[in-house]
Amino acid sequence: MNQFTMFVTNVLEAEVVPNDGIGTTSLSPYWAPLKEVVIGGLATAIVFALLYKFAWPAIAKAMSDRTARIQADLDQSAAARVQAEADAAEIRTSLGDVDGERSRLFADADVQAESVLVEGRARLEAEIAELEVKAESDLASAAGRGVDDLRADIARYASRAIESGVVASLDEATHQELIEGFIARVGASGGAS
Repeated sequence: MNQFTMFVTNVLEAEVVPNDGIGTTSLSPYWAPLKEVVIGGLATAIVFALLYKFAWPAIAKAMSDRTARIQADLDQSAAARVQAEADAAEIRTSLGDVDGERSRLFADADVQAESVLVEGRARLEAEIAELEVKAESDLASAAGRGVDDLRADIARYASRAIESGVVASLDEATHQELIEGFIARVGASGGAS
């Protein structure tokens, strides 16, 4: 028998593994006992088979979902970048024309202000003309009332002066004669009608 065969025979027939004081060891420093290798190999194959059958589809699905999610994020970021570049270009275009737009707005504002001023002046002139006409008519009516009041005052003062003058210049007989003449005239006009 060669040495390897003897080693295998010893490994298979060994019931007790020599102890070195630290723990159990195998007969060979390089090879584990065959019984343990077979049992461990079968257990490993069963575990890998179960993992392949049950865990691998879940892992593969999770990985494909992750890949799809990452791709969607990359697509969104690319779309956002394109949108941002378009917005930036639009802003640059708008900024380039800010002075022209400002000039146009100022010109529009000047035109509107001028039209408001012209309309305001025309309205004020119309109001002033209307107020002048009203003031002239008020002055004319006030002057007419003043003249009427003056005439009334003159007539009142004149009648008082005449009455005072007549009463002072008449004697009792002339006064009596005037009263009787007045009564006769009133009676004659009352009887004639």
